Amino acid sequence: AYLFMSKLKIYTYLTLFLAIGLGIFLVSRIKFSIDEESRITRAENLIIDNLKIIRDAQVTFQSVKGSYTSDWDSLINFVENGKIFIVQRREETVLLDYGAEETTLYLDTLGSISVIDSVFSEYKSFNPNSMKFVPGYENVVFEMWAGQIEKGGVSVNVVEVRNPKPVDPDRKESNEANINKPLRFGSRTSITTAGNWE
Repeated sequence: AYLFMSKLKIYTYLTLFLAIGLGIFLVSRIKFSIDEESRITRAENLIIDNLKIIRDAQVTFQSVKGSYTSDWDSLINFVENGKIFIVQRREETVLLDYGAEETTLYLDTLGSISVIDSVFSEYKSFNPNSMKFVPGYENVVFEMWAGQIEKGGVSVNVVEVRNPKPVDPDRKESNEANINKPLRFGSRTSITTAGNWE
């Protein structure tokens, strides 16, 4: 009976230690999972902020130059040295003899403001040269594509900028849903500058 009791004690203690060990393992796995999720979220938020800056630069570039660019040097030079013209629009309507109206549109250029001061003034310590790099990686550059597609018989400008090295291992180009693909804005096939995080 004594031998049976001592074996029972050993099994009891062994089971207790296994339960404690398993509990510690599960808690540490859950904590690791939560920590990893928050690390990915923080890293992706920095990437999204940078994509928004690039989008602002591309949209402004397109409004001034008439098309998007796939060249980083052109975009960075535009942000550093480009100008946006301030235009005032006014109309004059003249009543013609036979009751019709003739409207003349006047566009007056009032001056200009630098792109960096007008578009990027809200970004603290903004450096145009660093916007092409994916935050969190050294020397990984966003993939930028610009071109034209035909929609309804009309040629339109489109742009796509994407992160070539996703922080989240679940973000793959092969994913069906755009929201699960690597972070990006724009499209090569439709007229949009929306980000897939929005």
